[in-house]
Amino acid sequence: MRVGSFVLSAQFPGQGHGEALHRAVRSAEVAEEAGLDSVWLAEHHFVPYGTCPSAITLAGFLLGHTRRLRVGTAVSVLPTAHPVALGEQAALLHLTSGGRFSLGVGRGGPWVDLEVFGSGLAAYEEGFPESLDLLVRWLREPSVGAAGERFRFREVPVVPRPSESLTDADGPEVVVACTSPRSVRMAAERALPMLLGMHVGDEEKAEMVALWRELARAAGHPPERVMGAGHVSAGVCQIADRRTDAVEALTKAMPGWLKQGLDAHVTVDGRMRQMRDPLAYTELLCGLHPVGTPRLCVDRLTATSERTGISRFALLIEGSGDLAATEENVRRLGAEILPHLG
Repeated sequence: MRVGSFVLSAQFPGQGHGEALHRAVRSAEVAEEAGLDSVWLAEHHFVPYGTCPSAITLAGFLLGHTRRLRVGTAVSVLPTAHPVALGEQAALLHLTSGGRFSLGVGRGGPWVDLEVFGSGLAAYEEGFPESLDLLVRWLREPSVGAAGERFRFREVPVVPRPSESLTDADGPEVVVACTSPRSVRMAAERALPMLLGMHVGDEEKAEMVALWRELARAAGHPPERVMGAGHVSAGVCQIADRRTDAVEALTKAMPGWLKQGLDAHVTVDGRMRQMRDPLAYTELLCGLHPVGTPRLCVDRLTATSERTGISRFALLIEGSGDLAATEENVRRLGAEILPHLG
């Protein structure tokens, strides 16, 4: 099992942007010290839900501050980025980090971001497959041109080429955030591993993995690639000597963050949004994920892996909103959980 942290750079009530980002950076540094496999960085615009607007930029910073840790984006939002520009940045980080970078991508939402960055609602509703294919081609081929609906340009050389890294990896892995059968199909047909969200439990994740495998086989991908795909399960982790203390730490802090963060999202076209109840959502997450004693956390991670076939985890460890508590949580994850996982 490979266990990493999921860093949202969350701004809790009463905190500033600098405090949220400092906690994000510090938690990643402690993750390496504690022996975690990876850190996955979220990306958001204009909302306190997450104060990192460029996951790939923060990834570059953290790759320079660490020596062993794998750093990934979870996710870089494709509809608000040019896939060639994102591909160039991903190639650069892959080459200069010794192959320690993972590029997670997703559709994001119908937010005002689409207006600010000029990509428009169509980029979100219809343009994701074209952007994804152009991105993957950029990371795999020596030269690329485009003649699609959104992107049209003459063939140009790929510089720097990810395959010219001084490592065995041809290029950075590309992981796709999947929330529906449609996105599962898109990832499976391209044999790209999935990032599955923390809002769904083991049963739904197992169904999505089974569907991915079925569709990937139908697309003609070899069995070893289908069964060896490194899907990633996002979750929440809070460790305490008593489960009630771990749950209390999250239910005291997370609802306030969720309310101000989710309320701040503005749709680009004025469509109505159905918002989760912050406390109920926090309680749901506590029930789904490793929140409690070290023994409970080990058992829950092991059970999730066995039920879903997923062996990579990205765990939200900053749910208390407090820097010292976050650092302690990461250290306990490394010292009391990792040694007991396969």
